Amino acid sequence: MIRLLALILALISPGARAFDGTTEFIYDQRLGNQVPLAARFHDQQDKLVTLGQELEHRPGILILGHYHCRSSCGPVRSDLIKALSRLEDPARYSLVILSIDPSETPADARSALAADAAGVDRPGDAANWHYLTGSTPAIGAVAEAVGFRWRFDSDRKLFLHPSGLVFLTKDGGVSSYLLGLGYRPGDVALGLTRAEGDIPAGVLPVLLLRFSRDRGFGARSVNRMLQRAAATTVLVVAAMLTLALRRGPRP
Repeated sequence: MIRLLALILALISPGARAFDGTTEFIYDQRLGNQVPLAARFHDQQDKLVTLGQELEHRPGILILGHYHCRSSCGPVRSDLIKALSRLEDPARYSLVILSIDPSETPADARSALAADAAGVDRPGDAANWHYLTGSTPAIGAVAEAVGFRWRFDSDRKLFLHPSGLVFLTKDGGVSSYLLGLGYRPGDVALGLTRAEGDIPAGVLPVLLLRFSRDRGFGARSVNRMLQRAAATTVLVVAAMLTLALRRGPRP
């Protein structure tokens, strides 16, 4: 049995090696952790605010990315906004977008907010959206609290980072994560319900990382990973059943 399991692991190890170098840029899920509510940022109107003020003592959805992102950041926001448009009460939550690029300005945040709000049918939906910029220490404090790992690649002039949402309780506790792209309204609603009830819940860390096109890591890679994992599960179950049948019933 041990030899069989070793063989199965050997069969899937090439897939595991394919992810070498990407594990640095993940969400290290820190359920129950407290975000720094006193951290200070500039909002889209260039007003100095704290993270706590922007959450407004409501359950929150936090997105870390940047406004000049040429890959996943825009789709993350648009996917979420589409899901939020299906919710009946947009006043139940606060949406906080935090740029991880300290060189971005309130003007960049304001432009991104205007572009995102343009696709909203209900005028009041964007009332509780907050697009923030800030200093490296303040950004780092929030990123550390929610387990967000990223790095600027100076060779390719881009940020490497994971994509996803962090749901926060009204007191700024990390409630749950929704990672990757393509958010269903029901999943977003569930995340907010958990945040309202202060219920921590983890997710499977399936990630879509922001890479340039020549070294992409996207839906095809995720599908291959899931297919390989499913095949592995079938092999393990089959091996266990085979072993049990060979042994036969005990006297």
